[in-house]
Amino acid sequence: MGKITRALISVSHKEGMLDFAKGLSKLGIEILSTGGTAKLLRDGGVTVKDVSEFTGFPEMLDGRVKTLHPKVHGGLLGRRNNPEHVKQMKQHGIEPIDLVVVNLYPFEQTVAKPGCTLDEAIENIDIGGPTMLRSAAKNYTDVAVVVSPRDYGRVLEEIQKTGQVSAKTRFELCRTVFLHTARYDSAISAWLDSQVPADEKTRFPNILTLQFEKVQNLRYGENPHQQGAFYREFGRKEPSVSNAKQLQGKEMSFNNFLDANSALELAKEYDRTAAVIVKHNNPCGVATAGDLAEAYRKARDCDPVSAFGGVIAFNRMVDFETAQELTATFVEVVVAPEFAPDALAELRKKKDLRLLDIGPKTTGAPEGMDMKKITGGLIYQDRDLGRIADVKALTVATKRRPTDEEYEALAFAWKVCKQVKSNAIIFSKKDQTIGIGAGQMSRLDSVRIAVMKAQFPLKGTVLASDAFFPFRDGLDEAAKAGATAVIQPGGSLKDEEVIQAADEHGIAMVMTKMRHFRH
Repeated sequence: MGKITRALISVSHKEGMLDFAKGLSKLGIEILSTGGTAKLLRDGGVTVKDVSEFTGFPEMLDGRVKTLHPKVHGGLLGRRNNPEHVKQMKQHGIEPIDLVVVNLYPFEQTVAKPGCTLDEAIENIDIGGPTMLRSAAKNYTDVAVVVSPRDYGRVLEEIQKTGQVSAKTRFELCRTVFLHTARYDSAISAWLDSQVPADEKTRFPNILTLQFEKVQNLRYGENPHQQGAFYREFGRKEPSVSNAKQLQGKEMSFNNFLDANSALELAKEYDRTAAVIVKHNNPCGVATAGDLAEAYRKARDCDPVSAFGGVIAFNRMVDFETAQELTATFVEVVVAPEFAPDALAELRKKKDLRLLDIGPKTTGAPEGMDMKKITGGLIYQDRDLGRIADVKALTVATKRRPTDEEYEALAFAWKVCKQVKSNAIIFSKKDQTIGIGAGQMSRLDSVRIAVMKAQFPLKGTVLASDAFFPFRDGLDEAAKAGATAVIQPGGSLKDEEVIQAADEHGIAMVMTKMRHFRH
């Protein structure tokens, strides 16, 4: 690439542009531009040539055709070291364009506005911009192309020092362009798919295109011999670990992200003040209370051994008393909507403790999809957002109905099921888990482990099961431990046998007809 003598600038996002253009102009670089960008530069004192003057052809069709011209694309695509290209460019009066600075119509911002119409969306699909970007990027050996304001500074610095942009930087910029245009096209196709009438809508497209931006490299993946990175989904507004601000502590690890996500998603299930402790992607203690510190103590007391080194999520601002409880032991991560200033000062005594602030809003419309990678493929599904609006409206399968207190405990326990690996069994009171059995191949074994893990008497507790009891043995074990009520999906071939067992033990049982498998 030779010295940069001509730049074409046409941007929708104007931040940083004027200073960048002034820097180019001071170096004697001719600047071509269009529309609003040209006006911005002229008003800022930068000499600009309109693209229509450069091409000898006016803008037309309400501005839809501005840069789609051989003099523009010939100037971008012509190879400077190809004699035939050089000859043809001279023959047709095509001047080379050495630098392109373009960003695209704000399609995603447009469709995100309430009430956006199809016509508005279509008018914000950029045609000339992506075409120029792709032309310039294809010829990156001769043309530098900038799509992000973040690159203005380093590109200008290189030109100031050498009169050109290095080959290494040009290739990086080329890659950035194709990532950018791929995301842009993906956003358009996804939104257009979403506009198909409901009776025609295909939930799962034949070609699935996913776009995520890399936030950071991780020290390693799930294990030290695996490499890893964290990517964030574009455009998600829901309060989440992915969008959280890390206030302090060591860099988040692969496993920290998994555990923090599980803990927060469970904490968000509760309207009442809640604390959730997760270890190895399973809750080991969940509780609600009138204040946060009490909720945390109750969650921790469910399984103090497992809680050591755990990941904790709250659905309320962390106050000083709660912070004191947290600093009294070893904790890996704390996720919360907010941290009071005195609580933050207390928590900062533990310099390695990771603090994630998801912002003050703890509720929001849950959205999006869930995916699991398998070798050579991807399993794609709706997120498990299933909830029981009114537990008292569920079918009572047994002779005895639950008491009001049992209903409250059943509702509490059922929410925990969703974040516990299958097979999942939860013994609980109305505001505290007592015993959790997770991830066993046999539901009976999950019951036995939950009993074994309990730190408090199980007499008078309720039990939640994420899926049906295939046999009565699990229910018999629960009754033996002291459970008085059960919530489960039902649907087993042995339902009658299980219901009979419940009646024999005087247990009240409700059926959700909803399963919460989590693998």
